[in-house]
Order: sequence, then C-alpha cells, then structure tokens
Amino acid sequence: MTNINEEFIDEYLRELVPKNKEFLIFMEKYAEENHVPIVEPEVAQLMKVILKSNKPKEILEIGTAIGYSALVMMDTLEGNCHITSIERREDMIHLAKDFISKTPYGDNISIIQGDANEVLNHMEGSYDLIFMDAAKGQYMEFFEKCIYLLRPGGMIIADNVLFRGMVASDELVIRRKITIVKRLRKFLKYINEVEGFTSSVIPIGDGVALIYKEDKSFE
Repeated sequence: MTNINEEFIDEYLRELVPKNKEFLIFMEKYAEENHVPIVEPEVAQLMKVILKSNKPKEILEIGTAIGYSALVMMDTLEGNCHITSIERREDMIHLAKDFISKTPYGDNISIIQGDANEVLNHMEGSYDLIFMDAAKGQYMEFFEKCIYLLRPGGMIIADNVLFRGMVASDELVIRRKITIVKRLRKFLKYINEVEGFTSSVIPIGDGVALIYKEDKSFE
C-alpha cells in the first residue's frame, strides 16, 4: 500500500487495467521478486492515455531501472518514437538492455549511463515528453534542466511525487526521509506556480505530477 489511497481503491483500479503483453508481465514478475521499483499499473495506464493522445516522437526518460517504463511507452506507441533514457547504475543498464533486446524495440531506445544531473547539463535537442522517475530529492534540479529540453506543448510526467503519502501529511513522515519530503513539497509548490507551465498532481500510485509547457504560439 502506498498510503496515497485506501488499499481497496488501489486494488479496484488495478483490476480495471487491461492485461499487459507477456514480455511486460515477465518484467513485472522479475521486479516484484527482486524488489525493483517500477511504475504502478494504474500509473502506467494513465501514461498510455497521455501517450496515445499526444503521440510524442522524442521522449526523454530519467531513470531507466530495468527498462519497464521505457518498454511500456514504446509498446503503447507501437515503436513510432525514440526514447533516450538516463540511468546511473551499470547493473540496471545491463538488465534493461537484456529485456529490451527481447522485444522489437531495440533500435528505438538509447540508454545513457551517468548521474542524471550531470548528463542533463550536456544534453542537446528537444523532447515532446519527459518522464522523471529517478532520485525524488532531485526533482527540482531535474525540472530546472528539463524545461530547456522540453518543446512548447510538451509534457513532463513525474512519478512518486507524494512519496508514500509523506508529502501530503506530516503524520506519515519518517525522520530519515524528511529531506526528500521537504524537497518534493518545494518542487510541487514550484511547478504549480511557475509561469509558462500548467500542472496537476494526481493521487494514484505513489502520486503523479503532470506538467504541461505552454505553447505561446497559440496566444
């Protein structure tokens, strides 16, 4: 239970989600057995709706892990996009590449090894969608760098922004997580006030923030 919703609500929402393809189910089982955090089913379903609506061609992902989210996005778009993913851990990259190699999407996903804050300093180009699912305490830093890489009319999706409910309630905060909680609160306040962006925080999974970059060409 994530402490965002009552357990029966999470279970009901997950029962509504259509069954995934076999290679994604295999990855879900691997993640569960090896305690690798991956995007929750209801969050993945929200992402699928956004992807099908926006049809992004260039996607940047911060936090590859075993490649599950990248493959969810790629499969949703039927391979009609390119994903650049950043991952710090070499062992995760090896796992991700192995899983990706067993799908038709090997040529569509590029993985960059390194600390995202450092890698983002040197990235060029522009992206239609950016998915943030890495160090939660660094979301503000990621956002400040990503806004220059995000095209007008593009969206940033940030996962785990309510952090087991701690961000919304002091009663849930664990002492060793105080710094992360404070940083996430600062991040959520900022994205809802910063000029040129429209944001919404959705209480599903562990909390999801949708951040839309205004397209001034329509003004």
